[in-house]
Amino acid sequence: MGGQHFTIVVALFVTTLMISNICATKGVQFFTHSHMTLGPINVLPITTDGAFFLFPLSYVIGDVLSEVYGFRAARRTIYIGFSMLALMVACFEIAIRLPAANFYTDQPAFKAVLGTTPQLVLAGLAGYVVGQFLNSITLMLIKERTKEKHLWARLLGSTVASEFGDTLVFCSIAATAIGINTWGDFFNYVLVGFVWKTFVECMIMPISYRWIAYLKKREPSYAPLERAAIYS
Repeated sequence: MGGQHFTIVVALFVTTLMISNICATKGVQFFTHSHMTLGPINVLPITTDGAFFLFPLSYVIGDVLSEVYGFRAARRTIYIGFSMLALMVACFEIAIRLPAANFYTDQPAFKAVLGTTPQLVLAGLAGYVVGQFLNSITLMLIKERTKEKHLWARLLGSTVASEFGDTLVFCSIAATAIGINTWGDFFNYVLVGFVWKTFVECMIMPISYRWIAYLKKREPSYAPLERAAIYS
């Protein structure tokens, strides 16, 4: 299923996932002194969360996993990632419930930040179930037709499908956890998230090309996927 580089790719995926879910507990706004509306959408200020700069990389890594190692390896990596995420949440919950020392004065802040994590993890789980599987399946369906040609079409097609599904599901569940409580801010959150993550993946595509080409040449386990083996 995986060669010598597989462990590194999986570690990067899991690390990105866990850091993103912690950073996402912070609501972020840009251009707070400006305001513009487009129907129910508050276009300015721009509303997002603290993981916006890192989270798109998880889909770049997901593309690499699906393209080089196949759907089964990508699926297994998603399961591993969320198992580690569940462990992280369990540890946070235990740490919150442990009695604070007399000299420790940050218990309310500790609970306020990490206490929102279970809701965000649920959002991340639901978003990833939709997004990562859409990403892998779309990429592999396109690969059935294009074989080793038109990698850009596989990366772009899987990005649009997965980012929209993931963003809509994640934002629907996570919005209240970071303080979003109006429809305008919610639509802003979804729109900004989808556009930003899609934009980042497109900008990083040349790096994805090089990374995928590097791994294909150096992984003895890599072989063009046959139709029957794609979803095994």
